Amino acid sequence: MKSNLPIMLLLSVLMISSPSQAQDAVPILEGPYLGEKPPGLIPEAFAPGIVTTKGWEVGHVFSPDMDEFYFLRKRQDNKKIESVIYKQKNNRWFETVIPGRVHLPFFSPDGKTIHLGKRYKERTDAGWSEIKSLGTPYEEIRIMGLTASSQGTYVFDEAVRGGKGVLRYSRIVDGKREAPRPLSKVINTGKWNAHPLIAPDESYIMWDGERDNGFGDNDLYISFRQQDGSWGAAINLGDKINTDAEEGGAYITPDGKYFFFGRNMGSDKYENMDIFWVDAGFIETLRPKP
Repeated sequence: MKSNLPIMLLLSVLMISSPSQAQDAVPILEGPYLGEKPPGLIPEAFAPGIVTTKGWEVGHVFSPDMDEFYFLRKRQDNKKIESVIYKQKNNRWFETVIPGRVHLPFFSPDGKTIHLGKRYKERTDAGWSEIKSLGTPYEEIRIMGLTASSQGTYVFDEAVRGGKGVLRYSRIVDGKREAPRPLSKVINTGKWNAHPLIAPDESYIMWDGERDNGFGDNDLYISFRQQDGSWGAAINLGDKINTDAEEGGAYITPDGKYFFFGRNMGSDKYENMDIFWVDAGFIETLRPKP
């Protein structure tokens, strides 16, 4: 089984009221996207020397208002994993570090729910609710990451030891949530499938997987919704995104402008995993012509 890029939840961030601050250790960051100049159609490392280093950084998510950025990194001095949160206030970004391995949230498109794999929190007038369970049958599935569309459709994965996992979906039909079902074989094919991302309008699904016709290790794929409602053939994102190394963790910024993903830059999958971003405009170039 391939390594699992954490795309799930950051529970500690939501519960700790006074985390340690580490702003003195980083330069002043001002403006959108941590003050970084947006990339073009060639992927670039995100925030070199700040977010992306010669070490291990994975997971990448902005809050819906684009005022917070979350990721995980492994410290190079003691090899321990920590959660890093950048929060923007008065156009300036401040870093917060929480020791220990925790995971990242997936925010619903409307910002009212934080999905935490098989659990979630809801926004209330007083802040965020207590952690709630999705209940059966989700509690029985080893979910690594769950994403949701604007219509409330869930798409999520399953960690299967020694297996290739199954990507599933669950819609809301007539006001009720239906039981999870596997996605079609055009998606659930190959040696490995995980970390799905459904577009807010459900026009496509992205995920990472390993297939015989790929570039090597895990590649990133996309399937577009067809006119009859089915999912089209899996399309490799191409050699600008995928390499013979491991890529995964598809993510689109809430403004829809940029595509984030992880790439293994070292000889070992835990040695130097970096966060890349690229103009999301390339996605439409992959859509099959009618």
